[in-house]
Amino acid sequence: APPRLVALIPAAGGGSRFGSALPKQYADLGGQPLLVRAMDRLAAALDLAATTVALAPDDALYDRIVGPRAGVETLRCGGASRAETVANALAAMASHCRDDDWVLVHDAARPCVPADALRRLAAELADDAVGGLLAIPVADTLKREDRETPARVLRTEDRAGLWRAQTPQMFRYGVLRAAFARPGALAATDEAQAVEALAATGACARPWLVAGSTLNIKVTYPGDLALAAAILAAQEQKS
Repeated sequence: APPRLVALIPAAGGGSRFGSALPKQYADLGGQPLLVRAMDRLAAALDLAATTVALAPDDALYDRIVGPRAGVETLRCGGASRAETVANALAAMASHCRDDDWVLVHDAARPCVPADALRRLAAELADDAVGGLLAIPVADTLKREDRETPARVLRTEDRAGLWRAQTPQMFRYGVLRAAFARPGALAATDEAQAVEALAATGACARPWLVAGSTLNIKVTYPGDLALAAAILAAQEQKS
């Protein structure tokens, strides 16, 4: 059987930087929670075999705000960090994932990822043994601070060859399991970083960078919701 494509959405965070009463993944974006918007994006653009949502063990909001959805499984396996949540979810998915299946890890806080970016990721990686991620080259000038308060510029950093990582990040299930089993993997801030460390041992090739989209914003602060709403409105008008 051909490899299956399964989505994994870590949604166990409290959204501390977001600073609202509700965890960020449940914030309302045009009548739907961010989490649902993100799930719908993936399901509409890709042929998913299943979607797994990884929640905090004490999550009492999902059932009330999202509720049962066809093809979506919830796991209350959240850890202290995103990496721990993903590692726990991968372990729980072992019974129904083969090593060559694709796992598409996506942030609940990225509800605007364009369908063409999703299809580009799936198409460009289809025959790869490892996988890769959506990312965009850094266009802004980067300043390093002196770590004082208030801060002054220490120097300008060279941005040549630097990319801003986005999600989804799409890797073979077996590669992700091996990457997250390594010491130190739970400190990784994204899946690619864990795979990069595995690649450094010679166990696999390094992840591919696939051109993402500037519209694929991450909702981090409450003000980002208005920007996301404007992007969604423009996308819906276009389609």
